[in-house]
Amino acid sequence: MKLATTELRVPLDGIELDADLRLPEHARGIVIFAHGSGSSRRSRRNLHVADRLHIEGFGTLLFDLLTADEQIVDERTRQWRFDIPLLTARLRGVGRWLAAYPGTPAWRAYFGASTGAAAALVAAAADPTIVHAVISRGGRPDLAGEALPRVLAPTLLIVGGDDDVVIELNERALRALRCEKEFVIVPGATHLFEEPGTLDAVCDHVVRWLDRYRPAAPD
Repeated sequence: MKLATTELRVPLDGIELDADLRLPEHARGIVIFAHGSGSSRRSRRNLHVADRLHIEGFGTLLFDLLTADEQIVDERTRQWRFDIPLLTARLRGVGRWLAAYPGTPAWRAYFGASTGAAAALVAAAADPTIVHAVISRGGRPDLAGEALPRVLAPTLLIVGGDDDVVIELNERALRALRCEKEFVIVPGATHLFEEPGTLDAVCDHVVRWLDRYRPAAPD
């Protein structure tokens, strides 16, 4: 499998966000990752999912929601990791930037983890032409609040079976969504899906969801 990898700095409202763009040959679509609180574009779990997506013919964009300086401050103060409006604005900006970036597929999905899932849902509601599917892994979709009923993109919520509190929060969010939706519980998984085989199960569900809503033929 040929995989083109490009390190980028995305200009956005006077700042630059570090990003890694990976595109297999004849990519069927591209998945934009929004990492969770306290994480980054180098999240081991997100990279695992991204590797599987490359095999399945999807490109990926993993980027840092915070600048390097902001990350240093946030590690001490947690100032921005739960700032959903800020995270959403960053994701929306990156989504619009990618839509205009040469050589990238026109079909796009958001993959959000933890607080990144809330940002993905709010961004999807605000920019329905930018994103065509949304996936949440161990997410906090409840933090998307009043944006949930406005989401048009088909949305998949994935939660670990032993993540009791987050299961309840996802069930509430599921009831608020009006789009095509599905709620999946991965048995034996905790919040971070560190148990053997559980992250691979997440990958299976992600690919199934993308295959359902993305035609097989490339752009």
